[in-house]
Amino acid sequence: MRALSAVKALLATLFVCLATLAWADVAVPQLTGRVVDQTGTLSSSDIASLTQKLKDLETRKGSQVAVLIVPTTQPETIEQFSIRVAEAWKIGRKKVDDGALLVIAKGDRKLRIEVGYGLEGSLTDVTARRIIDEVITPKFRNGDFAGGIDAGVDRIIGVINGEPLPVPQPQASHGDVDFDSLTSFAPVALFGALVIGGILRTLLGRLLGSLATGGAMGAIAWLMVGSAGLAALSAIAGFVIAFIADSFASMSGPGSGRRGGWSGGSSSSGWSSGSSSDSGSFSGGGGSFGGGGASGSW
Repeated sequence: MRALSAVKALLATLFVCLATLAWADVAVPQLTGRVVDQTGTLSSSDIASLTQKLKDLETRKGSQVAVLIVPTTQPETIEQFSIRVAEAWKIGRKKVDDGALLVIAKGDRKLRIEVGYGLEGSLTDVTARRIIDEVITPKFRNGDFAGGIDAGVDRIIGVINGEPLPVPQPQASHGDVDFDSLTSFAPVALFGALVIGGILRTLLGRLLGSLATGGAMGAIAWLMVGSAGLAALSAIAGFVIAFIADSFASMSGPGSGRRGGWSGGSSSSGWSSGSSSDSGSFSGGGGSFGGGGASGSW
């Protein structure tokens, strides 16, 4: 009897655990780009075309728009799920809140346009609903998901184009340093200081080679990020790293020690990984959402 009771208790516990997992909220997907498709609905060319449109919009207007396709949002409604995603991704500029998010739950046959505070005056609930009903869902009903999303994004962009928004900040900064850019550029600077520094010091000597390394790193930072502040920091860091690295190489002994150091740096797998993940560099600008927008189904 005790054994039977123990088995029943174990089965009941297992049932509760499985039920809890089945009704757990869908995790918010990682923001890996302006278009995140977890269903394989869009082709690579579809994603590339949409991404370019949305990138051009951000460059021109400063607004950020993202597209997310998931299999389902169950057990949540699409409204609950969309606001969670919007709050996590923070699409749109901080304090401007000019972000919009198009979420499609393909298996549920539902979609939603989530609108940031700063766009609610133009991309109103009524406008968002019309975009869904008149532009997107007719194509979805015919199985043309790529066409529906593309047309919907075009209409959203058209509405945002008519909204008077603050001018996007120029990429070239002459004072403040963008610390997000600094963080992403740090591995490149370290790699460059080690490899370029080793070559230039061999040709010019320790002091001149280190100075030349600093200048080269500053120029690379300016070309890649467009920030004078970051370029200055990179130049100083490049000089210091090259100068100190030479000291360590000298202490390790002549010949093989120095060569081994530069060889290890140039074959670093971290550099390869970082340079191949450019599509994942997109991130939200800190925008806020308050539940504005509209939902629909097909």
